[in-house]
Amino acid sequence: MRLLWEPPAKPSRGPKPALSLARIAAAGIEIADAEGLGAVSMQRVAGLLDFTKMSLYRYVPGKAELVALMVESAVGEPAAAAEGLGWRERLSSWARQLAAAFNEHPWLLDATVGPRVMGPRELGWLERALAALEGQGLTGAERMDAAVLLTGHVRGIAEQVRATRPNGRPEAEFLTLLGPLVHRHADRFPALAAAMASPDGRDQALDFGLERILDGLEALITHRAG
Repeated sequence: MRLLWEPPAKPSRGPKPALSLARIAAAGIEIADAEGLGAVSMQRVAGLLDFTKMSLYRYVPGKAELVALMVESAVGEPAAAAEGLGWRERLSSWARQLAAAFNEHPWLLDATVGPRVMGPRELGWLERALAALEGQGLTGAERMDAAVLLTGHVRGIAEQVRATRPNGRPEAEFLTLLGPLVHRHADRFPALAAAMASPDGRDQALDFGLERILDGLEALITHRAG
């Protein structure tokens, strides 16, 4: 809690600290981006920074705190929506930015589950989503649920993207292998074969699901207004 919400102030006098929380988080992110969250350890981060493991403990108590700092740094804050946009456009932009963050740092999917302390940047994402729905006739609980629903959809697609790209292989390679297999067994999977043979077979699951969720919210908002 203290590291995320009350980081130590820079000393105005005397020698500057040899390390900073920002540098430590950046080193952890570099390792996680390259090898996954499981590869991150206090020892690895200290080695990357050319410091000893014990010296790192002067700044960060342990790995849990290290990961929390990494999340807060990597997630950043969602870009402010352009003025004049409606709630639907604002939420759509928000969801796509969240998807981009998960795609850039797939380890965030592992680091942002379970009970934990969230920092001001991460909570800023929730704040931005709730603010987009202000004045639309929804209760506070419903706005929270809408944000959770959108987050769950984005996370689900990001999980699938990560799972279908082991070792950096693009998803298209797997679809290329799956297509002929389904075609040969079309008698067993007729609906699947027909869907994959569709001329607009490009994967649009993120967009499709996002639009359907927003359609549902719009229907509820319209119903409340009417």
